[in-house]
Amino acid sequence: MQTEGQKFEVKLPARITGLVFWGLVFIGLFLAVIVLQQAESDLKAENLEETLIISYEIEEIIEQFSQPPVLQRASGRIRSKISEHMEEFGFHAIRLYEEDQTLSMGEINDSDDLYEFTIHYYPLGSSDLHAVRLEIYCTNSKDVISDIRKNFLLSIGIGVFVFGLFLQRILQKMLSIPFQKMVMTADQFSKGNEDVRFDEQRADEFGYLGKFINNAIDTILSNKNDLVLALQRASTSEIALGLEKERAEVTLHSITDSVITVDIDECIVYLNPAGEKLLGYTIKEVSGVKFKDIFNVVEESSGEPIDDALHECFVSGKTVHLPEHSSLISKDDSVISIEASIAPMKVETGDLMGAVIVIQDVSHTRRLTRQLSYQASHDLLTGLYNRRKFEEYLEDILINVREEDRHHALFYLDLDNFKIVNDTCGHVAGDELLKQLPTLFNEVFRSGDIIARLGGDEFGIILENCGIQKAASIADKVRQKIKDYRFTWDDRTFEIGVSIGVIGINADNAEMSQVLSSADVACYAAKDSGRNRVHIYEPSDKVVSERYGQMHWTARISKALEDGRFTLYQQPIVGVANKVRKHLEILLRMIDESGKIIPPGAFMPAAERYGLMPDIDRWVIHEVFSYIAKSGTADPVDGAERVFAVNLSGDSINDSSLLEYILEQKKRQNISLSNICFEITETVAISNLSKASAFINELKEHGCQFALDDFGSGLSSFAYLKNLPVNYLKIDGSFVRDISRDMIDRTMVESIQQIGNVMELTTIAEHVEDEPTLNILEEIGVHYAQGFHLGRPQAIDKS
Repeated sequence: MQTEGQKFEVKLPARITGLVFWGLVFIGLFLAVIVLQQAESDLKAENLEETLIISYEIEEIIEQFSQPPVLQRASGRIRSKISEHMEEFGFHAIRLYEEDQTLSMGEINDSDDLYEFTIHYYPLGSSDLHAVRLEIYCTNSKDVISDIRKNFLLSIGIGVFVFGLFLQRILQKMLSIPFQKMVMTADQFSKGNEDVRFDEQRADEFGYLGKFINNAIDTILSNKNDLVLALQRASTSEIALGLEKERAEVTLHSITDSVITVDIDECIVYLNPAGEKLLGYTIKEVSGVKFKDIFNVVEESSGEPIDDALHECFVSGKTVHLPEHSSLISKDDSVISIEASIAPMKVETGDLMGAVIVIQDVSHTRRLTRQLSYQASHDLLTGLYNRRKFEEYLEDILINVREEDRHHALFYLDLDNFKIVNDTCGHVAGDELLKQLPTLFNEVFRSGDIIARLGGDEFGIILENCGIQKAASIADKVRQKIKDYRFTWDDRTFEIGVSIGVIGINADNAEMSQVLSSADVACYAAKDSGRNRVHIYEPSDKVVSERYGQMHWTARISKALEDGRFTLYQQPIVGVANKVRKHLEILLRMIDESGKIIPPGAFMPAAERYGLMPDIDRWVIHEVFSYIAKSGTADPVDGAERVFAVNLSGDSINDSSLLEYILEQKKRQNISLSNICFEITETVAISNLSKASAFINELKEHGCQFALDDFGSGLSSFAYLKNLPVNYLKIDGSFVRDISRDMIDRTMVESIQQIGNVMELTTIAEHVEDEPTLNILEEIGVHYAQGFHLGRPQAIDKS
């Protein structure tokens, strides 16, 4: 490519001219040789011919004189003839010799050519042959030829030169100028001038070539955008491919999965950093190594080698997954739990080119799985089976009973006095007690017996192939073992009892729900019988029948809630001194299917036992709040403000969403909680002390009041009272009922009243059924009284 400022020089015409010139020179020389050779031959022939003419004419002269010496007698004529010819033919000299006679004409040069002739004649009248020798000297033919050659070559040279100049001019016009134009046009096009075109108007090859090139340029320019777009797409694709490659490399280096690629010979080609860490080898160490030489996989539990999955992948051409519970033996012989898949890599034609192996280290996952599996089947606190696993084992045993008619036994255990430990020393102590129980169980039960914690302080035990009599004996040993055990915490010692329900499992009793409910009923029958007892389930047992009656009540209660078949009653709470009816307690009644009123004593134990109290309590709260919102808080008789006492169960106190429900109902009904007093039994408050205290404090901030119901019935009433921010103490009716006849009851009431005065709490006596009782309460200083003597419960008029 020519540089800037450098003019392109067309050398082709000069080269063509040179070739033609030297070709002509060669041809001229060749012709000159031929011509000169011919000229030399012609010259010699001409000289010979001319000498022969002179010789013939001299011979004629001699013959005319025929008398010797001829030269002397005919010398005049000879000289005259020779002179003509010497001037005509250009000879230099002639010499004639006859005997002693000589005739000379002209001067002889050293370089002259000599032509010799002998002329014979017979003198007249003589038969003797005489001879005259003739010598003719002429210019040397070589010199003549040399002159001819020089002149001829000079002529040829001048002709060739002139012809060369003419030819060069013609070629300059025919080749150089159009070629120069094409070069300039091409130069402009190469510099970006896309409008320039070659001259296609010429009626020669350059015109045809220009037209051809112009067509090519037009085609190129017409496809320029496509080419540019194609190049852009190619560039974009190349960049994208580079980014994808880089991203793939970064991904493979970043992912925690091990990635290995092998070729068709099962030799390792690539290994990412995670794979290096897993296998314990670097890529340099294993590149080209057979995959099976470093990939040693065994079955996790048995340690048996697993079949060559890579070979299977190559044979089938499909993705192969390692069996579950596969483990890798790494370089340092450590066992790593893995999951792996091997997928074939194929070219576009479908031919196999290798495989990619993706390996996941699932050691942590399997540990978690085992842990979760353990947690799913075991109680984390005690290490015993949980309810779910217990029921699975029970279902299997029941199937065994139905198929093989075997006899087994099931225990349902509930600890006695467990709440005392919890409430006295805290839940940490209670948890520690539960942790120590499996040791006691193991001292009595067989290794194959199923022991489970069903929840709280309740346990279930299945004894396979054990008759009911033997089971009863074992149950009593367990009861005695736990009774004899002493639990110590912070220098305090507790005696723990247990109530056990025992049921035999046989072909007549092989339904899970029936077995569990019967064992549960038997356990609570033991607890109701005085605790620390074993109760063997018998279908005809009266206690069991009562429990089943409670279970029957659950369906009726749920249906009554669904149908709205509950109603509210009220009982007045009267001032002992002034007889003002300022307070009233809200009581609940159920309406059966026939419309008959059912007292709470019939359905409440079942509702408490089977967890229906939260729903009932919410129904009561909604109805009371709705009544207040509609009717107000003023007494319809004297207009005095009233306080509505609403009972809350233990299950409701434990319900974390109840507080939100109460506040939501308050807001919805737009009432004040200052006219609401929630009653919580002493037993519920003590068994849920922290929750009860938090619940009370929160609602008191909204103006709500609280009463501690059945106070004095618990073992630790006075100790817990200072931790409960209540407004009222409701003295248990068992102390009030016989106060006029029993000094101990009176003393208890006086003690409670004294405590109430010290703590500035308002006291309410329950079960006041006659006037003497009311008078004594007034003497003691009790503030309020409640009972049939002061007013029986009456239905609330919601109209």
